[in-house]
Amino acid sequence: MISGIGALFALIEIIYILMIVLGANQDNGFFRFIRSLAEPLALFFPGLFDTGNYNVSVFLNYGLAAVFWLVVTGILARAVARY
Repeated sequence: MISGIGALFALIEIIYILMIVLGANQDNGFFRFIRSLAEPLALFFPGLFDTGNYNVSVFLNYGLAAVFWLVVTGILARAVARY
């Protein structure tokens, strides 16, 4: 269950990355919904890397957030499974 939550969080981040990189309409309701989920889940990662290219920066920052959620929830799931 814990790993599933982490995978869901990572999926939200990946969908947001894809929507930015592929040039989705930012005025669309679905885009705004995904952004409203992705931004808080990205925690402290947005702005960590500023490459000068917006798409690359989003890919790096939100991609790191996705990896973070997978790693942290994986560790938590293993710790809970032991006890």
